[in-house]
Amino acid sequence: MKKTAIWLVGIVMGFCCVALLVVQLSFFDTVVEMRKQHFDEGVRRSLYQVSYQLEQEEMNRVITNELHSIREEAELIYLNLSSADDVAYVEEYMDVDTEDADYYSMYDEMVSERPIHYLKIPDFIAANDNDRSSIESVNSIMRDLIKRAYFYKKDLFDRAIYEAVFNTSTPIDKRIDVGALEGKLRAELLHSGIDIPFQLILVNSVNDTLLDTGGYEGDVSEDWYKEPLFRNDIANNPAYIAVSFPDSKMNNYIYGSVKFMLPSLLFSFVMLITFAVTLYMAIRHKKITKMKNDFVNNMTHEFKTPISTISLASQMLQDASVSKSPETLARLSGVISNEAKRLRFQVDKVLQISMFDDKNNAALKMKELDANELISGIVSTFAVKAEQGGGAIVSFLDAPDPFVYVDEMHFTNVVFNLMDNALKYKKPDIPVQLEVRTWNSGGKFYLSVKDNGIGIPKEHLKKIFERFYRVSGGNVHDVKGFGLGLAYVRQVVRAHGGIIKAESEPGEGTTFVIVLPLK
Repeated sequence: MKKTAIWLVGIVMGFCCVALLVVQLSFFDTVVEMRKQHFDEGVRRSLYQVSYQLEQEEMNRVITNELHSIREEAELIYLNLSSADDVAYVEEYMDVDTEDADYYSMYDEMVSERPIHYLKIPDFIAANDNDRSSIESVNSIMRDLIKRAYFYKKDLFDRAIYEAVFNTSTPIDKRIDVGALEGKLRAELLHSGIDIPFQLILVNSVNDTLLDTGGYEGDVSEDWYKEPLFRNDIANNPAYIAVSFPDSKMNNYIYGSVKFMLPSLLFSFVMLITFAVTLYMAIRHKKITKMKNDFVNNMTHEFKTPISTISLASQMLQDASVSKSPETLARLSGVISNEAKRLRFQVDKVLQISMFDDKNNAALKMKELDANELISGIVSTFAVKAEQGGGAIVSFLDAPDPFVYVDEMHFTNVVFNLMDNALKYKKPDIPVQLEVRTWNSGGKFYLSVKDNGIGIPKEHLKKIFERFYRVSGGNVHDVKGFGLGLAYVRQVVRAHGGIIKAESEPGEGTTFVIVLPLK
């Protein structure tokens, strides 16, 4: 599949996965918001119902007390009836039972300022006793009795309403049952579907806390739900009740109803991650395939050149027309020997990197070495090559403690590869200047190799340690190699418990720094 097709499929699938995840998150957020609103409405409705119940209870209590007073007054009136005949007369013409409670309700007690409305039945009967046989007189008596009964009932409710409306000077704890307040609120919350712990407080008009079911500290923040009590009092009563819920319990209530969505979100997220990893692996596989193809092309060219040279020299030795003088034989044998060494060196590089693959590190023959002494020998070897091109190598092997525990062959190859890269990637018109330093810091051994070569662009700096990676890219042979040298260097350094890093600027050269633990 072409790279363009991979990216197109990746963009389409990525957009679909992200859109699906966004839709699910949006729905999840909507459900949570609705749940929060339902919780708020349920709490406020419960508080309002509790406040309304308290007002109803007070009104019922006032009316009940008034009715009780009226019943006592009616009993006194009944006892004042002059005789059994009077009682029978009232029962006959008023059509009531004087022993029935409904009878007494007709003689309601009035306020002390209005004693004229008391019904004094014995006097009334005595005043009208002579007119008992008259139908008109009976009707007049009944109308008068009904009229008075109406006014008694009206005055009763007027008095009850007066007591309920103007009873605002009574302390709040005398007007309500404080002990039953928590139970009322709990019942209302359960009716609204809220069954979680809460903290309830009751505060009176002078800001005294009369009830506290938790650790109230005197601060009603925005997290509390408040409801005033007796809001319809003529004289405003600032007493109120407030309730608060633990954050953890409230969150469990709110998010508990949307837990069924969590697996869906999780699966969508996993699907998105899986797709991203798959796309990354496909792109990486495409890249590695290209790098391997470049490697095969470069390796073919690198092997083809010495093989062709050796083949040509061999043919010349076999050609009878070519002079077999000692000088010719020496020259041809030297060419064969040099090209064979070059071929073996290329094969060794491939074998070296294969020894340090990701799954099976090579068996290292570790021993204690003086790194300054080892590096000094390598510098001497490369100094000749540098001087042939007009360059120079400067070394500052100043590490006071140079003893490291390494594999001599592989560590030598590491230093050799770094210096060889410095010579290969020098500027065409400027002699190479190579600087090698060693020092100690923080219980570690440091080695740096700095050159004045062409440098490495920043976008390639992090990739130069990957296998087959070459900054030049493609089948380019102005600089020989397979893209394995620095990958081999990193693998060897890591196998020794160290690290390697590179610093470079295009046109300014490159510096490689190796850090190894001391013996």
